[in-house]
Amino acid sequence: MFPFLKSLSRTVHGEQCNEEQQPEYLPKIIPTVRRTHDAAGHRQEEENLIVKGGAVKPGTCKSLTVWRKSLLVSCKGFTVIDSNGNLAYRVDNYTRHRPQEVVLMDATGKSVLTLRRQKKLGILGNWLVYEGEVGSNTIKSRKKPLCCVRKQMNALSNARSRILASVSSCSGSLRSSGKRDFVIEGSYANRSCKVVEEESLEVVAEVRRKEEMVRGVAFGLEVFVLVVQPGFDVGFAMALVLLLDQMFS
Repeated sequence: MFPFLKSLSRTVHGEQCNEEQQPEYLPKIIPTVRRTHDAAGHRQEEENLIVKGGAVKPGTCKSLTVWRKSLLVSCKGFTVIDSNGNLAYRVDNYTRHRPQEVVLMDATGKSVLTLRRQKKLGILGNWLVYEGEVGSNTIKSRKKPLCCVRKQMNALSNARSRILASVSSCSGSLRSSGKRDFVIEGSYANRSCKVVEEESLEVVAEVRRKEEMVRGVAFGLEVFVLVVQPGFDVGFAMALVLLLDQMFS
């Protein structure tokens, strides 16, 4: 599609995973309820946030090249390409300041996920993730967020001090309990971080530096690789990258 993008992606992915064409980008983010009983026989309900990647077939992973630059000259943003050099996602930010809203679009310009900074007194670094496009007034649109991504504050650090942010459902009891479904660990500044499922401790997505050189020019921090494991949605993983960029850049 774009010769320059093809040169960026040509040397990536072959040694990292066996990947196939991605048929769709719409995430499937599903809050589920598991009912159990405690030692006294009282019924308990535990909610979990499941992020299913319909675009990733079992046994394969998806690897994308992320370019921290919009294809539009007048915008800031991101350009995300697959291993064939085709545009997969794009982000175009027209404001010069830090945006209150970031929209992840597919190659055709269709909104996949909308990320909104949470506007509550005393809450810093929290973002809400919505499916598709959200109107200017969320009350009128009545669209509920899929999940909340919270920046880890230094004062709240624990033994896992490398945690950058956490992901939790926005549905009822899970929201009030503060249970985390995923945590993001590592260093985004060094383009080395992982998305880890809290319960199983399995790595579901990873940001890596792109070490190769094109025509003698190193990529630095502006071009890096996003690797998504089977079963985790690629679009949602890219949305987490966008939020890391807002939180730590």
